[in-house]
Amino acid sequence: MSHHLDSPLAKQDPRLDITDLYVFRGERGTVFVTNHSHSSAGLDIPRGLHPEGRYEVKIDGNGDAVEDLTYRFTFDARDEHGNQAYRLCRLAGLDARDVSAEGTVIAEGRTGAMAEVDGGGRVWVGKAGDPFWIEPDVLHAVGRAFHDGTTIDLSGWDPAQAKNAFAGENVYSIVLEVGDRELLPFAGTDGRIGVWGLTTLATDAGGWRPINRAGHPMICPLFVQLDGDLGDWLNSTAPAEDLEIHGKIVGDMVAGVVRAYGTAEDPGAYARTVINRIFPNILPYTVGTPAVYGFAEWNGRSLTDNTPDVMFSFAANTPVTIGLTRDSITSKPTRSFPYVPAP
Repeated sequence: MSHHLDSPLAKQDPRLDITDLYVFRGERGTVFVTNHSHSSAGLDIPRGLHPEGRYEVKIDGNGDAVEDLTYRFTFDARDEHGNQAYRLCRLAGLDARDVSAEGTVIAEGRTGAMAEVDGGGRVWVGKAGDPFWIEPDVLHAVGRAFHDGTTIDLSGWDPAQAKNAFAGENVYSIVLEVGDRELLPFAGTDGRIGVWGLTTLATDAGGWRPINRAGHPMICPLFVQLDGDLGDWLNSTAPAEDLEIHGKIVGDMVAGVVRAYGTAEDPGAYARTVINRIFPNILPYTVGTPAVYGFAEWNGRSLTDNTPDVMFSFAANTPVTIGLTRDSITSKPTRSFPYVPAP
């Protein structure tokens, strides 16, 4: 459940960090974007995507928080020009959740160039601008409040001086666009799917260690800024286990902040509402519809949704703004494939 290096394992190798997950309507179908290897991690870290890792987009179509369809990317090492060859495999049914299953190769390509995907889709992987924006003073105040069970202390912060900590920063984006005919057989009767991203790393024993998992935005900035062990724990479990394993600790954090604000007669009941909405940590989306992650609806996530304001306010049960809009990002997303901002 990482977000911009929010867990110790992600900090060890930012290539396996999932900074953000986006799901939205594209020109041909549904677009899945995961971002990795954030430039803010420093100049001396490895760049690109990990050649011993797996990068997966997982899709649940029946609401049981178990994947029914998996798209798995693997990468070769970088060449002398910094480019990487990759392979995309599709795994369906029981294979979708089997780490030993190989799946069917549906695309092969190299970073920086578009590749067609069997079934009419397409894929692009490469360096891109980070479309996400965050105000660092508000971010840290929110993390402190949820850790300590207090109101969010912004007494020394001037909204007029708000700044985007990620302006001008870059990521490595994996962009996969899939046609409706491919997705709808796995979706519910209403076209609803649940999506999450997962990175894993090969172990010496021949298995795969989970490193990062991403569904809803802002989960780790809210709850694990000051608790790295919780960050790794959240990333190591499966979505179907979220509520049982993590529900109480996260719920207690929400109740503490809401109690401090006095905005609910029963802070515990409000906290249960929050955790039952964010767990399992899976991003919902209805195939074929415009994406919006807003105050009234969570349906996928576009590249320009203001998720910090939405999630901070929702979790705290009080209005919280970071004082920024999409105008604060240096390079803008586009309406044409691959959609992500230029670096």
